[in-house]
Amino acid sequence: MTAETAAALPALMVVLGAGLWAVAAVEARLECVDAARAGARGASRGESLERVRGGVLSVAPPGAVVTVTRSAEVTRVEVSATVKPRWGASLPSVTVHATAVSVTEPGLER
Repeated sequence: MTAETAAALPALMVVLGAGLWAVAAVEARLECVDAARAGARGASRGESLERVRGGVLSVAPPGAVVTVTRSAEVTRVEVSATVKPRWGASLPSVTVHATAVSVTEPGLER
């Protein structure tokens, strides 16, 4: 019984680590989605693009890149972030993206 446990324990730890890494990546993706949606709402209502960008960066994961574009018809906010595991430098980093598009309020200038 001890030999089987000793052989199975490393495999169990690898599966646990991969699961935790997947949860961290999904969490970062959801943060990007929330940030993009909030930014698109604010920008489509007429908030300044710098203020929108700052608000998105405060909600997005650390190191996120934000692109805000506003035309007469639509406002688009794109957020991407590279996520690295907090443990184990041997695991690869993952880049997550989110995009939100909203109709621009009539009469807003760029």
